[in-house]
Formats: sequence, structure tokens, C-alpha cells
Amino acid sequence: MAGLVRKSFDSADETRPFHDGKGRLDLLQTSGGPVGRAVFEPGWRWSEHIKPLVGTDSCKSAHTGYVVSGRMKIVMDDGQSDEYGPGDFMEVAPGHDAWVIGDEQCVALDWTGFGDYAKPA
Repeated sequence: MAGLVRKSFDSADETRPFHDGKGRLDLLQTSGGPVGRAVFEPGWRWSEHIKPLVGTDSCKSAHTGYVVSGRMKIVMDDGQSDEYGPGDFMEVAPGHDAWVIGDEQCVALDWTGFGDYAKPA
């Protein structure tokens, strides 16, 4: 392992666009596993813009992340819900829907759940 590594999400190792142009996932491969930056556009909703790509009823990824900007609502399959905004750390178990709140992009970093996120089935 190198002593220092520098990468930029602006020149990511992989970019996965979301359905209908409602955002993208920029993915960096690191020695500790993939790290992602997702840009969710206003109007984005997992069940409308990722479900068609992956074919599951709800998001099956676990997320450990940080919201950089914007707001997002997450609702678990059992009905539990919360809203996240700038500066919030989040841990989200598999089995949820999510959507952008308001008219600002939601940008989030995730270091556990984006390796297979928005990857076509």
C-alpha cells in the first residue's frame, strides 16, 4: 500500500448515471474498498430512478455515509423514516426507499454501500 494516495471524484474511476438523468454515482476504488459520491438531482427518487436499473422492490444496499449538501428522506420497508441534511452522518440498513427533498441537489458520500449501487442487474 502506498504511503499517500490522492484521488478526485471529479475524475472518478467509474461513473454510473441514474435513470432519466436524475443524478449519478462517482466511484473511487481504494485499498479499503469502493467509496462513492452520489449526486441526486431534485425530483430523484430511488423507486423511480434506481429500481428500473437494479430490479429490486427496495434498495438492498446498506449505507454508511455523510450528506454534503441538500436534503434526503429515507423510509425503511417497515415504515421507519428520517430526514438527512448537510453535515449528517447516516447508517441505513438494506430495505428502503429514498428521495430528494426540495429543489437543491443532494450530494452524499458513502464508504460501504455504493460498490454495487445503481449497477444494472
